[in-house]
Amino acid sequence: MRTQISQRMQTGRALIRLGRFPFLGGGIILHCLGIGMALYDGSSLNIRAVVWGQLAISATQLMTHYANDYFDLQADRANRTPTNWSGGSRVLVENRLPPTIALWIALGLAAIAFGSIVVLSVWVRPGFGTLALLLTAQGLAWFYSAPPIRLHSRGLGELTTAIIVTLLTPLTGYYLQSGVITLLPLLAVLPLCCLQFAMLLAIEVPDAEGDRLVHKRTLVVRLGSRRAAQLYGVLLLLAYALLPLLVGATLPLAVAVAIVAIFPLAASLLWRVYRGHWQQPAHWNALGFYTIALLIGTATAELAAFMLLIGTM
Repeated sequence: MRTQISQRMQTGRALIRLGRFPFLGGGIILHCLGIGMALYDGSSLNIRAVVWGQLAISATQLMTHYANDYFDLQADRANRTPTNWSGGSRVLVENRLPPTIALWIALGLAAIAFGSIVVLSVWVRPGFGTLALLLTAQGLAWFYSAPPIRLHSRGLGELTTAIIVTLLTPLTGYYLQSGVITLLPLLAVLPLCCLQFAMLLAIEVPDAEGDRLVHKRTLVVRLGSRRAAQLYGVLLLLAYALLPLLVGATLPLAVAVAIVAIFPLAASLLWRVYRGHWQQPAHWNALGFYTIALLIGTATAELAAFMLLIGTM
């Protein structure tokens, strides 16, 4: 009996680890950012849209986690330098669960996400706009790693992820509350898109050798690690260089100031890249962690700025 309980607990822990649940926090923050921008623009809070929207977002995100581990198993097995942020969950690589379990869970989550999208499109925010926005996000998320498209192997995975995570997720929150897409959310997410793209480059560097062996041609594989590191630096700088233009185009100054407040972390990452940490495996974990922290910290700072602005209206 104890052995059976222990085995079930191990299976449960493996299933949770496979889903990488802590990463759901990013989707929640970015969804809330979209909601906050809609409230700042004068929309009233729609709780049904918040709940069903988050269900669709989180189910899509989890679907991607389980699907990626299944479809990228060959690349993960070839990866000899995984980190806490790259190389998959390692659950399937370590044979803790049969690979097909990951696929079936991903398909189940895809069904949950699709059901939520139908509810949102028919009941919460009726219309083609809701359906198109959310189905686009789900389709891109699925084909990020799934055949026959496998966007990440065509050098498009980084751009695709930036679109799904830092563009479509806040836009979903904004649109479900307001029913329209205005200039404001597009301006606010541009720095985040740069940071998300850079984050993908940072966490792909440790995977590059294994990816190359199995012909998973990510942008890092195509460019080479040196040029990918240079692009990483350009993207970090671009996120801040855009701010004067964004403020000139009506992004609230307080939001730009909040973004700049996180710049010291970006500066430290630029210094790490200049020092060549991208080519030193001992530094890959830290580089990935702090790049993720930069993205989430910046999104949180933007959200806080919009909340403060709402409080002063």
